[in-house]
Amino acid sequence: MPELYGVYKSRATRNVWLALEAGLKLPLVRTIPSSRIADPLAADAPFNTKSPDFLALNPMATVPVLKDGDLVLTQSLAINLYLARVYGDKLGPQNAMETGAMSNWALFAATELEPHTLRIQVLVGKGATDEALAEAAEAYARPLKALEVHFAKHAYLVGERFTVADINLCEVLRYATALKGAFDAYPAVKAYLATQQARPAFQEMWALREAEA
Repeated sequence: MPELYGVYKSRATRNVWLALEAGLKLPLVRTIPSSRIADPLAADAPFNTKSPDFLALNPMATVPVLKDGDLVLTQSLAINLYLARVYGDKLGPQNAMETGAMSNWALFAATELEPHTLRIQVLVGKGATDEALAEAAEAYARPLKALEVHFAKHAYLVGERFTVADINLCEVLRYATALKGAFDAYPAVKAYLATQQARPAFQEMWALREAEA
């Protein structure tokens, strides 16, 4: 049985959402990012990303990490692709073409979108000026326009059904929702994100995240 290392208030939420959709019991080994602990190497420090046992799993000292037997994965989107393929039934690819499409969308989310949506979240948290926020939003205009074209014709990313590709994309898009009206210029994307976040598994994941200290 696979186990996930991390906390809910991290990229591990992507993996928790996937597991809930799949009905997979995925134990969460609470692993606190070291930046949230005054002295992560203290004898009485809680298990964290600088704890020796964790560094043996992931020398990068980041969460989440998935351990499934001898397999260790340290990238959240790759974790989801693996879980969906092995444990997710229809959430995962059903043929080679879907495997390629889901991989492509995961890389699209990671490279074309996440640097910009995450920057918006950070800027909002720092109380950045409207000008700085507008510049950051403009940086993701090109990939969002591409998504707008897609969602004007399709309800989902792959296979006309909800899959891991949608989870991965939605969790990257979510960062930008920190900015009011972030998707107003992209109504199809906005409607798509709202629909997926209304799913019971997302709501359950979000409740776990909000309840975490």
